[in-house]
Amino acid sequence: MSSVDCIVIGAGHNGLVLAAYLARAGRKVVVLERRAVLGGCSTTEELWPGFKVSTASYVISLFLPSIIQELKLKHYGLEILPRTPSSFTPMRDGRYLLMGPEPGLNARSIAAFSQRDAQQYPRYEAMLEQVAQVVEPLLMESAPELLPVSRSMRKPALGRTLDAARRGLKFRAALARLGERLPEAVELLTGAARPILDRWFETDVLKATLATDAIIGAFASISAPGTAYVLMHHVMGEAGGARGVWGYVRGGMGGLAQALAAACRDLGVEIRTEAAVKQISVDERGVQGVELESGETLTAKKVASTIDAHQTFEVLTAPQHLPESFREAVARIDYSSASAKINLALSEPPRFTCWPEAGVGPHLHGTIHIGENLETIERAYDDAKYGRPSQTPILEITMPTSVDKTLAPDGQHLLGLFVQFAPYQLAAGLHWDQLKESFADRCVEVLAEYAPNVPGAILHRQVLSPLDLERVYGLTGGNIMQGAMHAHQLFSMRPVLGWADHRTPVRGLYLAGAACHPGGGVMGACGLNAARAILADR
Repeated sequence: MSSVDCIVIGAGHNGLVLAAYLARAGRKVVVLERRAVLGGCSTTEELWPGFKVSTASYVISLFLPSIIQELKLKHYGLEILPRTPSSFTPMRDGRYLLMGPEPGLNARSIAAFSQRDAQQYPRYEAMLEQVAQVVEPLLMESAPELLPVSRSMRKPALGRTLDAARRGLKFRAALARLGERLPEAVELLTGAARPILDRWFETDVLKATLATDAIIGAFASISAPGTAYVLMHHVMGEAGGARGVWGYVRGGMGGLAQALAAACRDLGVEIRTEAAVKQISVDERGVQGVELESGETLTAKKVASTIDAHQTFEVLTAPQHLPESFREAVARIDYSSASAKINLALSEPPRFTCWPEAGVGPHLHGTIHIGENLETIERAYDDAKYGRPSQTPILEITMPTSVDKTLAPDGQHLLGLFVQFAPYQLAAGLHWDQLKESFADRCVEVLAEYAPNVPGAILHRQVLSPLDLERVYGLTGGNIMQGAMHAHQLFSMRPVLGWADHRTPVRGLYLAGAACHPGGGVMGACGLNAARAILADR
């Protein structure tokens, strides 16, 4: 038995950020990771000799620059490589849409389809950026408690009430800065992506390219309320070097975890891998520590869990320690998911019919979108809502070896396919262990319609079904956000109403991962905000 000030469950990026900030404040911290590798979903693994694969997460932009600076992550080896151009959408008719931060590129590319849309796009970007500038600061602190909470859920406290009032006024003042843009902001936060895109643009391939970003990680049609919220993400974040620029981490996404881990160790944090937690120890006084699968017991007055709410409260915490209303609220959390990940090692780069030149052209630097019109995206969802893997899957593809030569042997490449829609819940008689390889075959077939050389260039393949995402990464339902990012599960309602401040009904037990506000994405904000809450509770 050993004792520390705080135990952190999970060595994903949020867990490591949390540990680092607690250690900076003089706390003795141990981080426990169930797997043999660090990073949670942000990992690099050598799946095949010479190939360093970002097995799950694959790009970065939302990670808070303040964390990079304060934890000196560049000193510890973090290097983010910008992608220019950033987006390539091939079409069957031989045309394509190429977009990115290079001055004039978007205007030229869009004008080839519509002069009107070429003029509209900068206005659309400006609208998104104006809303994002108001929303981004709200990610840097715990969510304001905007709604009344019943006494059965959480006892009232004067300090918390005053804090909620202060935060509510701050939130209202931030929204007031939007002026006439406020109705558009509300629609972006709560509405559907398709009506917004239809209103702004007439070019289907442009709308489809933008709409793809609205459904990543979600089990929803682009016509469903809540999908517009993700549209803002492509103008948020500055980790890539400028606002809205997404990048690759040199050495793969695990490079972020390695830099964070190095900072943690220099601050005195103990990080243990293959240390699965069996149970969070609780008595009438509150949390007392954890028991590991190995039988070892660690004691601490504070435990912070960065795994999801289901795993934390319904698996690791005995039910008698949680109020019934809280347990019921946790049981209602929606984890619906329709995402899969396919990692390919290639002997040569893809050669697209619409871009026949051989070699690594600029179109391969950014995200390749397979899904050239809105109806294709809608039909892909139609399959999934009936419990079937999509027969016209939507593919978001990245080739990090286009800018990072350290990831594969000379002349060979890595291709990551993030796939929608692959429903976790399948129709009767279907099971992912029997379906996943044939579904991956179908995804490769769809890609081959645009880049015919890909099937013959595949050297190795890894397929992660939604069920695999749950098994490997501990993501309930395969949901990469630790809970669907719908309006009723955001801000002061994440993870559940009344408990958006990282605290829980168990004294000394905190929630600190993507299950909290502001939710999914490689941000680090959940870990940072949780650290502030823990340090505030003396």
